Amino acid sequence: MKQILLVDDDKILRDNLQEYLEAMGYQVTGVSEPQTAINLLVTQPPDLIISDVMMPAMNGLDFCRQVRAIPSGQLIPFIFLSGRDELEDRIRGHEMGADDYMTKPFVLRELLVKIEAQLERSRRIHTEIVRMMQQISSPTTVQSAPLGIETTRTPEPLPLTPAEERVFWEVIQGFTNKQISDRLFISPRTVQSHLSNILSKLNLENRAQLVRFAYEQGHQSPHASQS
Repeated sequence: MKQILLVDDDKILRDNLQEYLEAMGYQVTGVSEPQTAINLLVTQPPDLIISDVMMPAMNGLDFCRQVRAIPSGQLIPFIFLSGRDELEDRIRGHEMGADDYMTKPFVLRELLVKIEAQLERSRRIHTEIVRMMQQISSPTTVQSAPLGIETTRTPEPLPLTPAEERVFWEVIQGFTNKQISDRLFISPRTVQSHLSNILSKLNLENRAQLVRFAYEQGHQSPHASQS
């Protein structure tokens, strides 16, 4: 069941939208302010975020910017709901990293279609990451110039603990922290802790850089060679 994080200080709208989306088969967590959402994001990354723009403590634009600064929030689809329909408002929303922008009042069915489209796009991205990684052979075959002799180059060992290495393989296959938690039987907080250590040890900033690192260095999941 896909998980949606809903952030809006309007309790009536939040409750009505949560009820509708849950009836459509989604698991929804509704919160009234962004800081609570950020705390949840670190431990339990959702599959998609829906956020209001105008909120008292922290506005949605700053919230979106902070989400994109968190490694686990880099690729999460993000949809803004706003009472402001000016072109500049929509542009700012996209500049902060939002994937879509809807104005209030809105039709629930249209929002549902946008949610489904963003989740499908996210699924395709993760599928492409997995496909890309499975195309990498291990050890990597290279050709020695100028003799044209084929040799094998084994990727450099990862400077990771066994627990971190298990998380590494899961991340580069496109799994979210929650999915990794379920697959490895550890808490989402532990997954995030391992991921932070991995990024630090490899001098990387986010998941996207980690996937690129794995691709360029010739690393692939130990399971890929068995498929």
